Amino acid sequence: MYASCVLISPAILRAMYVDELRTTDQIAAHFGCSGTTVRRHLRRFKIAVRPRGPCVERIRPRNDLAPRTWSVEVAYAVGLIATDGNLGRKKPVLTIVSKDTDLLETVRRCLALTTPIRRHTAGYGHRCHHLGWHDRSLYEWLREIGLTPAKSLTLRPLSVPDEYFVDFRRGCIDGDGTILVYPDRYHVPKCDRYVYERLYVSIVSASHAFIDWLRATVQRLTNVNGSVGVRQRHETHPIWQLRYAKAESIQ
Repeated sequence: MYASCVLISPAILRAMYVDELRTTDQIAAHFGCSGTTVRRHLRRFKIAVRPRGPCVERIRPRNDLAPRTWSVEVAYAVGLIATDGNLGRKKPVLTIVSKDTDLLETVRRCLALTTPIRRHTAGYGHRCHHLGWHDRSLYEWLREIGLTPAKSLTLRPLSVPDEYFVDFRRGCIDGDGTILVYPDRYHVPKCDRYVYERLYVSIVSASHAFIDWLRATVQRLTNVNGSVGVRQRHETHPIWQLRYAKAESIQ
């Protein structure tokens, strides 16, 4: 059968294109026709065609999972968004890009998202994946607690309840943090027994105010100090690092 003769039900086409947010190429592959044929059917059935470019998925609102209520899962997701996520400038869009698909799957579970995880190539090569969704309620709530678009340099202390700060901090570590464990053999030439296990927990940020707030809150809640220093210098600003050595990392 020629592609132009493929019959597509308007209800099915609307469900796939509008509700499931499939691309015209994906729909074409499903019906065994060309993308041009799918676009022709969209115009024929008066279905508004999305602009070209990445598609931002929408989630179905669920009142029983409203993100305005703090929980262990929401606190973790907020920590990850604060360090490794992005808020749209003009639209209530949230995105996270990561090489770790398990991490993105965790965010999906924490926020009860139906959004699919897609490959992301811009600036990261072919090893990264992208989770992007539209949620005005969550977006506005994140703005209320202190998150802002283009937050790398403007990130400030957030309104995180003390009882959920540990879970928020876990999200921060998974976003822009490191847990480093390695055997230190530097003094082995002096003595074979001089082998030490090193452990460091650290997190980096371009915002000194955010790093200082993290350090002060951890110190207030756990009496663990840590240290803040410059990890590296960017062309226009330093990258700050909050670091805990072995004893403090274990604590």
